[in-house]
Amino acid sequence: MVVPGRSLEYPLAGRVAVVTDSAAGLPADLAQSHGVTIVPLRILAGGLSADDDEAGFPAAIEDLVLAGERLTTARPGPETFAAAYRQAAACGAVAVVSVHLSGQLSGTVSSAELAAASAPVPVLVVDTRSIGMGLGLVVLSAARVASAGLGAQDVAAVAEQRAARTGSFFALDSSEALLAGGRLVTAGRPDAGLISRPLLEIRAGRITVLERVRTRAAAADRLTELAAEFAAGREVDVAVQHTASADRAADLTDRLAAVIPRVRQVYLAEAGPVIRAHTGLGMLGVALAPC
Repeated sequence: MVVPGRSLEYPLAGRVAVVTDSAAGLPADLAQSHGVTIVPLRILAGGLSADDDEAGFPAAIEDLVLAGERLTTARPGPETFAAAYRQAAACGAVAVVSVHLSGQLSGTVSSAELAAASAPVPVLVVDTRSIGMGLGLVVLSAARVASAGLGAQDVAAVAEQRAARTGSFFALDSSEALLAGGRLVTAGRPDAGLISRPLLEIRAGRITVLERVRTRAAAADRLTELAAEFAAGREVDVAVQHTASADRAADLTDRLAAVIPRVRQVYLAEAGPVIRAHTGLGMLGVALAPC
């Protein structure tokens, strides 16, 4: 299923369409207000599968996960991207910029590239080397300049430049899901992530451990410090994301506002099933993109 950011009632009128995937963590209303089309990844558990969309977990999959089945994910097939690109062309787009999660964490970029080869309009695929709202901030930047009338090459360049300057940090209650999925760089210490709560960073397209702390409070303290250090007095957009930790996320948002003096825009969102599959519950993260 493709979640349309712009339907046929709102034609693109000769402009560039922006497509992303559900790993961006963009709430449906935010994506729609920016004219972004979201292609969902798939979630799987116990032989069942479903789209990662705004409907959240199907009850049957939730029951399997609660019963101990491992939750996993799969990239969208090229045919799903092809449908999104055809939809953009039907809405009047002259080109598409397709902005996606790190190719080192998923084959999503590869699926997009396969579909781009036979799309009815030119498609430029951007690997942001990020995930979650770090990816989301890049997508929103691309959508803003596309709406302003920039061409596909310029929109893609904006996405690539902002992706290179975006920082993403997050804390987990456990590394178990990341280790099980093979998506955590452990620097030769494969069991170390299970000792305490890890603080992690998206670096060069991979998830790496920065340090470890003992408590959720210490994790929030360090996320605040890391975000302030990354901002370094620059004007930034900030996105806070969580899994089943709304109160902690709201508190972190307030703390960041107090220590980062030049915040242009703040976003607060609960991560969807694809992110939860690899972080578990209790994830708290922050992404920052200099303006």
